[in-house]
Amino acid sequence: MASPDRRRSGPGRRGRDRHGRGLRGRLVPASLPMSRTRAEMFDDLVLDSVEQLEQRYAQELAGVEFAVEDVPPELNVYDSDVLEDGEVPLARLLPGRPGRHGVPPRIVLYRRPLEFRAADHDDLADLVHDVIIEQVANLLGMSPEDLEG
Repeated sequence: MASPDRRRSGPGRRGRDRHGRGLRGRLVPASLPMSRTRAEMFDDLVLDSVEQLEQRYAQELAGVEFAVEDVPPELNVYDSDVLEDGEVPLARLLPGRPGRHGVPPRIVLYRRPLEFRAADHDDLADLVHDVIIEQVANLLGMSPEDLEG
């Protein structure tokens, strides 16, 4: 008979590590929606809205970059290119510079302030869409109503 202090090894260990702890790693496979982070789900909302716009305005949005940052940078004064809710920036339009070494226009959404203002996932999806519409309309010199209509 084996001594009581002898550690079990092999298949009889039932997934425990050498310290007697349980399984390590993901509890949900990466292919399931539950395993996606809030940041990844936010990125998906942005992509969905951008794809909807690109179906109608492919030529106008061909060189536009869309980006997501967690929080806005610390600036003393925000320019008119920033969409704010009160004092908190939600998104920023960087118009770009044409030319030989040009910089393409860029729309940056700030994830945390937008998430903070949304009651649930559907509300966040609507808010993200509205912010993107507002910024794209500003970039193209259109009204948001004309852009969506």
